[in-house]
Amino acid sequence: MVSNSVALIADAWHTLSDSISSLAVLIGLKYAQQPADEQHPYGHGRAELIASLVVGVLLAVVGFNFLAESVVHLRNRVAFSYGPAAIWVTVISVVVKEIMARYSITTGKKLKLSSLKADGWHHRSDALSSLVILLAIFLGRNIWWMDSVLGMLVSLLIFYTTWGILKDTMSALLGEGMEADMEQRIAGLSRQVEPSLTLQPHHFKLHRYGNHTELTFHIRLPGELSLDKAHEIASRYEILVEEQLNMVVTIHVDARTRREA
Repeated sequence: MVSNSVALIADAWHTLSDSISSLAVLIGLKYAQQPADEQHPYGHGRAELIASLVVGVLLAVVGFNFLAESVVHLRNRVAFSYGPAAIWVTVISVVVKEIMARYSITTGKKLKLSSLKADGWHHRSDALSSLVILLAIFLGRNIWWMDSVLGMLVSLLIFYTTWGILKDTMSALLGEGMEADMEQRIAGLSRQVEPSLTLQPHHFKLHRYGNHTELTFHIRLPGELSLDKAHEIASRYEILVEEQLNMVVTIHVDARTRREA
């Protein structure tokens, strides 16, 4: 405000949104840890994704507001003045936010928490926008349109971060297919269950609820097998996959006729 800089104010609100988004992530993670109940039999793990969605929407609103403000400043040729205070505040902001970004992203990868990784990238985008402003302070403090253009640039960086967060979050909420290497790994485990039979695992359906995952798929067994034997094979396969991949598994048995064999 002292510098009358829309770019610095936009960056300040971007930083403030970091605190708000981190609070949303904490609330989401806290709620996601609640056990399953009658209304939510698969747990509350997707609360973490909802928290990521809140972060993305918040960023979009911030970006739009400051893009509009930058255009107004450009049209009205609003003056600005970058002083020593602006330089030091921006330098400190870059360093602190990059430290926060690295910590959040590393911890998010370690714990496999998409909301924490999203929050980390939010911090990093903020650090990058502050760095761009810092460079411009030295290169263009006497160019009248520099501040307005920087404000637009910060807004575009915010939109880019928003797109990445919303794309990943909405994809997970809509439901993603199983990775090909996971299918191959499960198919490979079938040979350990009953070496004398070809189980032909197929029709995979994977449902992720935060750190809780449900997998269903089909196998084919000879039609002449007894029900007890078919159930025993499917149960051993379920236990093996659950132990190897840490997920709840349900297997449906298809009868294979002699002609199909």
